[in-house]
Amino acid sequence: MKHMTQPPADHVAHIGIYESVADILTVFRPVMRAIAAAAGPGCEVVLHDLSDPDPDLGHTIVAIENGHVTGRDVGGPSSSLGANVIHNQSAEHNAFGYQGLTSDGRRLRCSSVYFRNTAGRIVAALCVNYDTSTLEQARTLLDGLLTQAPPEPAGQPSEFFGRDLVTVMDGMVAEALREVGKPVEQMSRDDRITVLAKLDTQGALQMRKGVESVAARLGISRVTAYAYLDEARKNAPKERAS
Repeated sequence: MKHMTQPPADHVAHIGIYESVADILTVFRPVMRAIAAAAGPGCEVVLHDLSDPDPDLGHTIVAIENGHVTGRDVGGPSSSLGANVIHNQSAEHNAFGYQGLTSDGRRLRCSSVYFRNTAGRIVAALCVNYDTSTLEQARTLLDGLLTQAPPEPAGQPSEFFGRDLVTVMDGMVAEALREVGKPVEQMSRDDRITVLAKLDTQGALQMRKGVESVAARLGISRVTAYAYLDEARKNAPKERAS
């Protein structure tokens, strides 16, 4: 018998050593069903018999769940990876989350685990192939539905909802701050005037203790807030005229 390089120790610990595909099938057949049932009809789980020294790669499948994903059944073929695995036995072939492609162009997310015997030879492969095409179609649909809304026409009202007026005003202030686009501590004097002007036109400053609340959010005193507000109101007619 040709000497085979032994698999890595962690491979043996996690996968185990099996002398026959029948033993593997006995242990992993329920696992295959569990994976397929949990992941749904888009998840194919397949066990390949690679125990023959020169296996017929056209007929390796000994068990399969959800074979409609790739159109295969028991007695069906290996994927394109089979030949490389068989002819490069000493390499570590376990792979997780790599991309596959069906004959009709659907994308799959795949993982493969290989079983070895005591001589270190690969005797079987357990593969999980998940059809992501429906998810990609759903994402495309959602992207189309969730495209950025066009800018609202000038003069359109903004509406805020809350459990009480304090919450409503907080929403108005937060929106005004967001439009400036800077953290409060980085705002200039003109930025703060802009915030006060917007809130004034929306009526937020007419709410009870409105000026005091906004001043606290802007990090300025009540007196300074009133001074900025006076300036904003003086400039408003000029800005509209221009």
